Amino acid sequence: MHVTLVHVRVRPESIAAFIAATRLNHQASVGEPGNRRFDVLQAPDDPARFILYEAYASAADAAAHKQTTHYLAWRDTVAGMMAEARRGEPMNGLFPE
Repeated sequence: MHVTLVHVRVRPESIAAFIAATRLNHQASVGEPGNRRFDVLQAPDDPARFILYEAYASAADAAAHKQTTHYLAWRDTVAGMMAEARRGEPMNGLFPE
């Protein structure tokens, strides 16, 4: 399983708009072939800090996600909301298999 932890910090004034845009991306992403999980996490002690947990069956499925209309729309919509550049941290998913 191919997993990416996407670390995101948004501007405080953009939190609600970021959540709304990310909800749309999440809803479409969970229906993609090869998607295993697409969790959106918000830090309880810092509401401007998020982690997107994206798990796909393969690296090819994860790469295909980045070509979808919903991902491209999300990327463009949230670009101006970022307090710093988002950072993807690739991981190997061991369990569940």
